Amino acid sequence: AFVAGGQIVYIHSGLITAADNANEVQGVIAHELGHITGGHVIRMNEGVKAATGIMLLSLLLGAAAMAAGSGDAGMGILAAGQQAAMGKFLAFSRVQESSADLAGAGFLEKAGISGKGSLSFFKKLQNQEFRLAIPQEDSYARTHPLSGERIAVLEGIYPKSPAWNTRIDPKLEEKFQLVKAKLAGFVDDPRQTMVKYPERDHSLAARYARAYAWHKSAYPVKANEEVESLVRERPDNPFFLELKGQILLESGKPNEALESLRRAVALAPNQPLIASLLGHALIATEDENNFAEAKKVLRAAVGRDNSNPFAWYQLGIV
Repeated sequence: AFVAGGQIVYIHSGLITAADNANEVQGVIAHELGHITGGHVIRMNEGVKAATGIMLLSLLLGAAAMAAGSGDAGMGILAAGQQAAMGKFLAFSRVQESSADLAGAGFLEKAGISGKGSLSFFKKLQNQEFRLAIPQEDSYARTHPLSGERIAVLEGIYPKSPAWNTRIDPKLEEKFQLVKAKLAGFVDDPRQTMVKYPERDHSLAARYARAYAWHKSAYPVKANEEVESLVRERPDNPFFLELKGQILLESGKPNEALESLRRAVALAPNQPLIASLLGHALIATEDENNFAEAKKVLRAAVGRDNSNPFAWYQLGIV
């Protein structure tokens, strides 16, 4: 996750995949909000300016030494100046990261959210550092403090918070697990999905992941069983209806997909991806009576998300 100016936190899908629960993602978001409130992207020039000053001074001194006939000394001064400038900038960056950690801890406490997820995610990062054999002696040559250093500081803060033992909101956690499952089903190799979500797991998330994995693996009966069980349990979940419609559409049954997709759009009118899928299904029926509806839903889709090339393409077709 990162910020790049403004007030937007960008989250990579890898964060969702790596996190075990919603609380871990909350901890990362809190840290990134610390960068925003601290104006760290805007203040980056302060660190660059300080490092540049050291670099320019070393260039002047190095050039003077060379002009005096001491080439080796001049080159040594230049190399030392580069190292000192980089060290100055990295130190500035580490201070910003530490500041964001502390701000994030404050945000979680004010929101009544436990810091347990933040700590557990830092420990994941620390384990990666161990596996990659990243030196743990000091963080001098790093943009971030060592994860062990950050954990030590936060372990002195989080347990003192009144929110330390607050449980994760069950509804939020369910949504998060469904997001993870959808990513696994659509993005991962089906065999990998089946390892993560074996058939003995009958949770909503597991069935959601397996439904599309079975479909990708060309097991239509199993895919249909999984998605039908989801729709029976949650008949008003637009994303389960979307998945049912998508599987039918991609199985060459666009007419059968329309009922589920129309209901999904009605339940989630602000979801342009579902609307574009309905538009695609309407066109795929090759029934001219459906084209006016296709044009309407596709115009609504690009109106809400004008950077969706698939929706624009379908609108061009109709």
